[in-house]
This record gives sequence, C-alpha cells and structure tokens, in this order.
Amino acid sequence: MSWPRPPAAVFFDLDGTLLDSAPDLIVAVERLAAELAAPPPDAEAIRRVVSAGGRAMLRVGLPGVGEERIDELLPRFLDIYSRSMTFHTRLFEGMPEVLARLEGQGVPWGIVTNKPGWLARPMLAEMDFFAGCAALVTGDCLPVRKPDPAPLHLACELAGVAAAQCVFVGDDLRDIQAGHGARMPTIAAAWGYLDGGDPAAWGADGIVGQPVDLVAALGLS
Repeated sequence: MSWPRPPAAVFFDLDGTLLDSAPDLIVAVERLAAELAAPPPDAEAIRRVVSAGGRAMLRVGLPGVGEERIDELLPRFLDIYSRSMTFHTRLFEGMPEVLARLEGQGVPWGIVTNKPGWLARPMLAEMDFFAGCAALVTGDCLPVRKPDPAPLHLACELAGVAAAQCVFVGDDLRDIQAGHGARMPTIAAAWGYLDGGDPAAWGADGIVGQPVDLVAALGLS
C-alpha cells in the first residue's frame, strides 16, 4: 500500500515512537522494586517492553512475581510513574524537525496510544510540542484499544481526514495491525522499543530507521 506524499495526516503511537519515555518508566519500576526490597531490575530489558504496557514492564522488572501479584502492584506502579512522567522523557532525536515540517506544510498530526488518558493528557500538557497536536486518542477513549482499528478511525474523525489518505507510525506489531484494520498505510518505527519483535516481519507498508528519515518517507519538503 502506498500513501500520498505528503499524506492528509500523520498519526503516531506515543511511547517508543514519538516519545522516548522509557527512562521515567524504568525509574518507576526501580522505585517499586526498592519498596518491595526486590533486586534492582534490568533497565534495558524493561526498555524493550515499554510499548507492551505496565504489566509487561512489571513482569520483566520483578521476575518470578505471579500474575495476580502483578495486577495488585500495577496501581502502585502507575501512581509512582504519574508523579514523575516528564523528568527524562523527550521527543526522539529528529522528531521535533518532523513535527515542524508537518505543521509548516499544514499537514495535521495526531497521537493514538493505548496509554490511559489520566496519564497521557497531563504528561503531554507539560510538553511544548503538544500544542500542535490535531487529535489525541488515548487507551480509554473507546471500549477497545489497538490493535483494534477503532482508535484510528476516531483519530481520523477528530482530524477530519480519510484513513486511506493518512499514515500511522508505530513501534509495535499492534500498531501495524491497527493500521491494517483501518485500511491506513503504516510505517514501522525501527528506532522504537519494538517489544523484542522484528518490524520487517510485521507487514508494514514501510520501515523507517530514524525519525529524521520520516521527512523523505512522508514527502515533506
């Protein structure tokens, strides 16, 4: 599947695609482990599964802890994280240029994330780049989340665009599956966390190695 260059709009996954949020999430896991008197977690292993969500991070950060206990600890982990979400979190290198090019050419951009709104919205409100966002769909906007295509359909509705004329950029297989379901062209963000997966096996319409390479891939001048 090809896409117009430039597309009618570009939508991004949040953690691992638009933002390098792993450092603050790793700190939250480390603080929880310290509260539990557990061994310090493997930071790099946590980083790889950030896009898979809080439970995945706790499974990796607290090896040997059962699923029932993971569920019990998740609210505390999210509470710790909610108090320090933007200490180290930044746009990936090159992404400010991509967003500036999109805005300069009048191409709307938005965010479609499985992160709940009570975390995503206050975090983004603290970040200057968010002022240019045309559509934000969080994990609790609808009864379903990615890989279901409904969040992408909602983003298109908010931005006033047609899915087939847009592009969705994400660093997880679920992002690509959501794009396929929405009949929206997809780009796999090979710079992201990837959840241990191989983006070449996901069936994305394109793979981009670094954010700055999106300028050419999207046909931005």
